[in-house]
Amino acid sequence: MFKLLFLIPITFGLVNPIFAQTEPNERPVKISGYLETYYVYDFGEPVDHNRPDFLYSFNRHNEVNLNFGYIQAAYDNDQVRGTLALMTGTYANANLSAEPGVLKNIFEANAGVKISKTKNLWVDAGIFGSHIGFESAKGATCWNMTRSILAENSPYFLSGAKISYTSDNEAWFLSGLLLNGWQRIQRVPGNQTPAFGHQLTWTPNEKVTLNSSSFIGSDTPDSTRQMRYFHNFYGQFQISEKFGLIAGFDMGTQQVAKGSNDYHHWYSPVLIGRFTPTEKLAVSARAEYYSDIDEVIISTGSGFQTFGYSVNVDVQVMENVLWRVEGRTFRSRSDEIFLDSQQVPTQSNFFIGTALSIAFD
Repeated sequence: MFKLLFLIPITFGLVNPIFAQTEPNERPVKISGYLETYYVYDFGEPVDHNRPDFLYSFNRHNEVNLNFGYIQAAYDNDQVRGTLALMTGTYANANLSAEPGVLKNIFEANAGVKISKTKNLWVDAGIFGSHIGFESAKGATCWNMTRSILAENSPYFLSGAKISYTSDNEAWFLSGLLLNGWQRIQRVPGNQTPAFGHQLTWTPNEKVTLNSSSFIGSDTPDSTRQMRYFHNFYGQFQISEKFGLIAGFDMGTQQVAKGSNDYHHWYSPVLIGRFTPTEKLAVSARAEYYSDIDEVIISTGSGFQTFGYSVNVDVQVMENVLWRVEGRTFRSRSDEIFLDSQQVPTQSNFFIGTALSIAFD
């Protein structure tokens, strides 16, 4: 796989005259990578080292491990673009467990064409990062070491095709998507129903971002089709030079049964504050709640209604090296859905962890 990545820039250089005519520092092919190692100690001390199954990132207990790593080749000459990124890590194992074979190791694989000579209008197809939410698998771009419950339980990635438009002043971004399903590369067997999505982002200035994203589709075979309707909204605000705030809210509904007018519901609010006293130091705090009484997304056998709180400290060791420490707790408001160190059911879970990431290009 790595040989293929190193051959990509050579191939483009041989067959693409635009590449051959540009200066070395203007070449449209860029190679980049990212590695994020971690250690988490879960005070529930799970004997199999697996943390609660609604967590897909940093989900191994009491072992030094790789959460997420990728190497990426990206091509963009302002008329066509493409990305191929191969990944590994415990995130990939957990989050793509339903995908067969080598598809588990694909982070991104997409190609796009600009379809307007005067406007920033593109059509892209393939596997790409989700249009939903403000958090991604790449931890260094997120304010917290670990991901919010709503991010862990909505799509990190999607496959299909999309058309996107960015306004001339870059204040507006609009995208419409045709998708294979809810975080699917391959369709669910027996599912022939297309899924759809949208994204609308408004960034009037560098201090404010407002985003609306949706998903409409089914994650079940057509014989038992249950339509799912989901919406994510968030706002990101740089209130002052040193203080920022993110507020997000997810809400979803899904048919109880095929053709039914009755729906199950789930929702999740989250609030994150970040204080950066210096360029190399940041402190973030998060409060969140996730309610899925009908267990559409998170199954516990008794309904999932859980509060989460976390605090993390980030140290920018170098421009491309980030060290993080985080403490996080979950508290179920209903049943004892966690286990303590004696493997006795309890309503709470607590862990501390640290992560070190490096990015290169």
